[in-house]
Amino acid sequence: MAVVLACAMAPWPVLAQDQDTSGYQFKKNVEIVLVNVVVRDKQGNIIRGLKKDDFTVLEDGKPQSLSSFDFEETDTQALPPLTSQPTIMGVLKNGPANTAPAVEDNKFDFHGRRVMILFFDLSSMQPEEIERSVNSGIQFVEKQMTAADLVAVASLGSAITVNQDFTSDREALRKAIAALNPASGLGYENGNAGGDTEGTADDSNSFTSDDTEYNIFNTDRRLEAIQSLADSLKDIQQKKSLIYFSGGMSKTGVENQAALRNAINRAVRANVALYTMDLRGLQAIVPGGEAQSASMRGTSPYSGASVRSAMNSNFDSQETLSTLAADTGGKVFLDSNDFSQIYTQVQKDTSAYYMLSYHSTNPARDGRYRKITVKAKIPNVKLEYRNGYYAPRDWRHSNNDDREQQLLDELSSDIPSTDLDVYLSAAYFRLSDNRFYVPVSLVVRGSQIPFTSSGDKDKATLDVIGLIQDEYKRPAGNVRDTVKLAVEGSKAVRQKNVQYQTGFYLPPGKYHLKFVLRENERGSIGSFETDLLIPDYKKVPLKLSAVVLGNQLQPAAKKKSDNPLVRDGQELIPNVTHVFAGDQQLYFYYEVYDPTLERKAEESGARAGAQGNATGAAPTPKNAVRVLTDIQLFKGKVKVYESPLVEARELGAPERKAAVFQLAVPLSNLKPGLYTCQVNVIDDAAGSFAFPRLMMYVRDAAAAKVPPAGE
Repeated sequence: MAVVLACAMAPWPVLAQDQDTSGYQFKKNVEIVLVNVVVRDKQGNIIRGLKKDDFTVLEDGKPQSLSSFDFEETDTQALPPLTSQPTIMGVLKNGPANTAPAVEDNKFDFHGRRVMILFFDLSSMQPEEIERSVNSGIQFVEKQMTAADLVAVASLGSAITVNQDFTSDREALRKAIAALNPASGLGYENGNAGGDTEGTADDSNSFTSDDTEYNIFNTDRRLEAIQSLADSLKDIQQKKSLIYFSGGMSKTGVENQAALRNAINRAVRANVALYTMDLRGLQAIVPGGEAQSASMRGTSPYSGASVRSAMNSNFDSQETLSTLAADTGGKVFLDSNDFSQIYTQVQKDTSAYYMLSYHSTNPARDGRYRKITVKAKIPNVKLEYRNGYYAPRDWRHSNNDDREQQLLDELSSDIPSTDLDVYLSAAYFRLSDNRFYVPVSLVVRGSQIPFTSSGDKDKATLDVIGLIQDEYKRPAGNVRDTVKLAVEGSKAVRQKNVQYQTGFYLPPGKYHLKFVLRENERGSIGSFETDLLIPDYKKVPLKLSAVVLGNQLQPAAKKKSDNPLVRDGQELIPNVTHVFAGDQQLYFYYEVYDPTLERKAEESGARAGAQGNATGAAPTPKNAVRVLTDIQLFKGKVKVYESPLVEARELGAPERKAAVFQLAVPLSNLKPGLYTCQVNVIDDAAGSFAFPRLMMYVRDAAAAKVPPAGE
């Protein structure tokens, strides 16, 4: 991995006068806050018929102006049978957890429906707990489900799966729930957090594993699954109830705070209330441990420490469930063997409620918790609503976890980021039969990187994250790097490009590359993605590598590198944009693999040697080849330049069985404009050939040296 300053002066296809060098950006952010309010009288009956003016909403004690008001009711609705099938979560079926499909407009009317998702976290439950949750779900479908209920079934095992999309068909729901396998439970939640044998079961094993990192990973994974489900429901305006069946969820220190906050924020914005249930039920904690466990080590059973530790562990695993429910407006059900209560509570909370929304008067994007207070003008009523929400964070207020999550979100997003102009190029060179080296170059303009003065140097940092996936969307390579720049004068850097280089080892195939780059002063982000095809050389007559264009040679690092662009102590820096100044030297680099050996010439040379070299002719080298190549430049349909013919008579890289070509073309005689480069390659001994073409742009040398606007 390396960072270089491309020496070409402002070689970018965007005009300099179009650049905003002020350092300020204006973005319009409209944050709509949704609040569901249930109004009850002293007897607990729902009060209907209230108007918008009957409510007052306060945020951190300050009045807010309501922008919309609606009343939703389900229990008293005489709803007709479904005539169409809502497929809100269908894209999630057997798909990745970060998929967030959008609702197609006018496909289904959710008004008057109670929207529920039964989410079974199989990864956190023991087999008997899964069995309890399955029985509970089936009893709900058979005995408590009403005609107004639209229910979906999802589960998390090795991956998030939608077992049944939204439906009111009881039989379909019953089959989907009954099909959940109790053997899918991993049951490793709440393991030993310290690796200490004190207070653990004496099972004759002297080693006790530390499950801390395992629990951190698993908790993040479950929170991301909840976040994914919330995202898939965001376009449904009505309140959604997600019933989360779990065997507990441990949260270790601050490691899971970012994931927890993201899950809560996404659920709040999607108007999803979480109703969490601990399927372990009412537990009896005894000093010596459970009957099915071995006796405990140490003195803990006799000092009360084992009971205290077990209670703390149980509390820790329930704390996150309580937080998810409280912060999203739902309820948590703990230490109870009556699992039907959660369905009754969901139906009670969503039978009739008021939907209020407002635009917050607080413009700060500081990520702080904002308390919501709702008041009704009529006396002697009880209001039920969520207590608040976390404000969005801007770059200045974000912490390291938030910033790292931002990169991951950008990497998985289908929408590109364009705050920074980022370009990417990738090539491929064969190292062995099924192994290629893929150099990747990522470029951003120096004028877009804000530098801060520190001592006698100007400094800046860039974060880079990238992912390579094969044609089946499986990860094939990734990079996460932070680059520190320190230069004596940032003014000179602003007239150049900053280029980040890395490399990967890949087999032949089709790949998709996506890279995200962020500068860490203002938090501006740019992304670039492209497809890459590494050919299978068994199916082509002439085995030609990618053709790399460059205009800069620099001393290479002393350590050994598999990068073929490093030769004889110098490295060719690829020109990503293929834009060159007229006074520069243009370099072409490419390789031909397994060229046909000149066997006839070798045999005749051997015969001449056997005759005593009477004629004085030297034998043909053992690895003799004859590969011919030249470069042609076209402006439109007119050929304006052709390089001298170059002939390779031996393998330049015998370890890769490659004939190597690095050709230099002067650009001083070319007029500014767009050109087509044709590379002619002929394996004369085999009679095979290839003629790849590339586009390039030549700028006027004097214009290329003009500094960008604002310098």
